[in-house]
Amino acid sequence: MTRVNPQSPLMRQSWHDLLFAHWPVAPEQLLPHVPAGLALDRYEGQAWISVVPFRMTGVRLYRQPVAAPWLGAFPELNVRTYVTPVGGGKPGVLFFSLDAGNPAAVAAARGWFHLPYFYARMSLRYEDDAIVYQSRRVHPGAPAALFDARYRPTGPPYTAPPGSLDDWLTARYCLYTTDRAGRLYRCDIAHQPWPLQPAEGVLRFNMLTRQHGIRLPDQPPLLQFARRLDIVAWPLIPVPA
Repeated sequence: MTRVNPQSPLMRQSWHDLLFAHWPVAPEQLLPHVPAGLALDRYEGQAWISVVPFRMTGVRLYRQPVAAPWLGAFPELNVRTYVTPVGGGKPGVLFFSLDAGNPAAVAAARGWFHLPYFYARMSLRYEDDAIVYQSRRVHPGAPAALFDARYRPTGPPYTAPPGSLDDWLTARYCLYTTDRAGRLYRCDIAHQPWPLQPAEGVLRFNMLTRQHGIRLPDQPPLLQFARRLDIVAWPLIPVPA
């Protein structure tokens, strides 16, 4: 993994059984959510939104040898789009929401990273070669959101060619977020190239995107699967105005 931040790494984690579900959407649906200092990133002029269910393990501080059993493993579901700093800079991810099945992890992520995390009742189980994933948001005061999916890989792993849409959607090595005062921050991450696999699945959800005023197109999503990826994350750094 390449060092991407002058600070010391903050934490480690592993992501498992991850599904990328991507849709092209009209930029005007996303632009109201893009903070000052960021521009909506587009691939050949097209904006995208993604829904990403997976499970985490080994969530711990970087120098901690093992994860705490009460914090180190839980399912997560996020909704995201793609941004870049105004005037140029490191392309990254902007999250609309992140649901997680661990209330302690939700509280820590909201406090440390200023991210829109919500507590949800979540489950993940295996049926033959498929993953059955369910999530129901129960965070106090948060908009309701349900998610139900069954998905599986359909081919061998591959590395997305540089410059391809698959690469553009997944090779994102930072996230952007803002604090309550509107100050912009970046969190760098590092990992090996995604071991992507083609996938198929059935996804059902209600307000996960509509609560943000985003209506998905009436077309199947682009689906990609990844069995496992190990991640290193750095502390937030402020993005100059």
